[in-house]
Amino acid sequence: MRILRYLILVVIAAVLVIIGVANRAPVLVHALPPEAGDFLGLSWSLQLPLFLVIFAAMLAGLLLGFVWEWARERRHRVTAVKASREVAWLEGEVDRLKAKADEKPKDEVLALLDKPAR
Repeated sequence: MRILRYLILVVIAAVLVIIGVANRAPVLVHALPPEAGDFLGLSWSLQLPLFLVIFAAMLAGLLLGFVWEWARERRHRVTAVKASREVAWLEGEVDRLKAKADEKPKDEVLALLDKPAR
């Protein structure tokens, strides 16, 4: 299984290197469309290789998906925390009830049954 995982990682790395080599041409990335940038006085732009733009977009999408999924699963995490607190409380209650039951004087017949056999 470990070899299969390493093989998949090597294939993914090779694909990423091929994409990087094939898309080395520089592209101009604008923060705003040129008309809006001129109107607002913010004409920020940056020249980057295309593969960096592609990889940055993939990373941004991946991070956005992680955050989205983490926020979506909040309800399940809250339910799990409540359930674990209830389990801890119930375990404590069982321990308290067992201790309380051990304090009571036992019936003579039950006491005989509880004695260990010799």
